Amino acid sequence: MDPFKSMGEWKRNMDNFFGDHFWNEFEGVLKPPLPQINLYQKEKEIVCIASLPGVKNLKNLDIFVNHATLEIRGSIDMKEAEGQVVREEILHGSFERKIDLPFPVRREKVDASYNRGLLVIRLHRLMKDDKKQTRLEIVDMEDA
Repeated sequence: MDPFKSMGEWKRNMDNFFGDHFWNEFEGVLKPPLPQINLYQKEKEIVCIASLPGVKNLKNLDIFVNHATLEIRGSIDMKEAEGQVVREEILHGSFERKIDLPFPVRREKVDASYNRGLLVIRLHRLMKDDKKQTRLEIVDMEDA
């Protein structure tokens, strides 16, 4: 049994009972966060794919990496949108999204590319070599 199919049928029944405008009151609660993302974990890498359709100037996107957090900020403008909204399903406007990562990543090794509305961010795992030894220099205080 597909739970989303049942949810769709439930929504249609609610639309019929309350009217199409009933859901407008819940718009902020029911909308997914912007941008929508997929996060994939590999052994030494995390790949984040963000859906950002219509971004014309990539300089208006900000990406920040801090230890085990990725932050994406920007704006999606829909200049073509004119008139009274009848249905609005495409998310747009300013956004700020913080994403908790499954492990710490290297700040200096982040690759980002944008193609056909998808922002792909590759983050590389922060590797700690616990077996590495650092030899300490001993200061001879008798010579001082």
